Amino acid sequence: MARFEGFIDQQTVGFVWGQTDCALLLADWAIACGHSDPAPHLRGQYDTEDGCRAILAAAGGLPNVVQACAASIGLKPLHEPEFGAVAVIGSATNSARQWGAIWQGHKWLVRWLAKDGRPTWALFAAKPLSLWRV
Repeated sequence: MARFEGFIDQQTVGFVWGQTDCALLLADWAIACGHSDPAPHLRGQYDTEDGCRAILAAAGGLPNVVQACAASIGLKPLHEPEFGAVAVIGSATNSARQWGAIWQGHKWLVRWLAKDGRPTWALFAAKPLSLWRV
């Protein structure tokens, strides 16, 4: 629990596409848990939401990208969430409504850009599209 809370508390850098967005924070969490970086090929490859969406579209969507990253470091798929698991949540049919999330025990935590432009963590009650044990 302390490692998880420490990770969340340390996320003070602003929301930056290609560095600290909702998908790359899943990779950062895996690194914090002792895994190698599952997403070095994505870091710095886009710097806007449109750039991110173009990379995701070319790869078949966020679930495919996260699955490939998870497999690259040996993460095992789950059927039910467990504390610290990573997932893609949101719409199964609308890729613009999918986010990388971490299970905090009761809801999914997503790194979010608030309306005032500041980064924040948002809690979601959602069924994951896919999830992995970290």
